[in-house]
Amino acid sequence: MENLNIPNQLEHTLVKTVTQDDTANRYGSGLLEVFATPAMIAFMEQTCHSAIQAYLPSGYSSVGTEVNVRHLKATPVGDRVKCTAQLQFIEGRKLIFSVSVYDSKGLVGEGSHTRFIIDVQKFMAKLG
Repeated sequence: MENLNIPNQLEHTLVKTVTQDDTANRYGSGLLEVFATPAMIAFMEQTCHSAIQAYLPSGYSSVGTEVNVRHLKATPVGDRVKCTAQLQFIEGRKLIFSVSVYDSKGLVGEGSHTRFIIDVQKFMAKLG
């Protein structure tokens, strides 16, 4: 794999509106119509993946391997959430991000997420 030139302290933000598809009731992680913890984690992973994808050579991607987050408050359907991922550490193919999610009333969740850069063809070949 060639030199990636991923900037130190890279920061990336995504914004979305919470829909019925994002609720605890829909995910099966609870009964309420609020932003589900698994949906928040997926949003965090999406933000981290999106942050680095443009720096990866063709045929490479990244996979999430560890999530350590706290979900601090409920967010209703219709509210907008903003996730910011900041790259904290790069060691070879391993990348560690700090992540935080905010809604219109404040901090929703925070923590860290680890991703590994993979050669997609080699990764998929190992599954067979």
